[in-house]
Amino acid sequence: MLGGKLIYLSLGSNLGDRAANLERAITALPGAGVRVLRRSSLYETEPVDFLAQPWFLNCVVEAETLLMPRQLLHALQGIERGFGSRKLVARGPRVIDLDILFYGASVIRTEEMEIPHPRMAQRRFVLVPLAELAPGLRHPVLGATIAEMIAAAQDKSTVRLWQPQGSDVHSK
Repeated sequence: MLGGKLIYLSLGSNLGDRAANLERAITALPGAGVRVLRRSSLYETEPVDFLAQPWFLNCVVEAETLLMPRQLLHALQGIERGFGSRKLVARGPRVIDLDILFYGASVIRTEEMEIPHPRMAQRRFVLVPLAELAPGLRHPVLGATIAEMIAAAQDKSTVRLWQPQGSDVHSK
């Protein structure tokens, strides 16, 4: 696939083998019409909003797609369903969560989706891995760069580079 829209996706998991879940989801993206260009490190992140749950592993991928935004959303939801991921509690535990952060410089607001992701500027677990890939990327609505959004974020939750240990170690 050549060309297409440059997109950024956020991935998160806090149930089961979190690192393996993220790896499987990233591996599933090409089959869903998404060509991964780069990916951030994995970050272990403190839950936000719904606190009584395990910590997450999060990462961001930079990719390109020929899919239109709604097709992309449905493709990502299909990957989530393939994992058996159910959003039983809003912002609660999940095997895998895939969110569209940016779709080029498009601004989309429908019943089904909002792009750029509406809470991204308040979420360190999204901003920190995104800044690893694209600190100078400018938010098309807020006008701020990712680095500026991190500096302004009120969210003080812990986001740390993940160090695999024990049973979490996976050979590449």
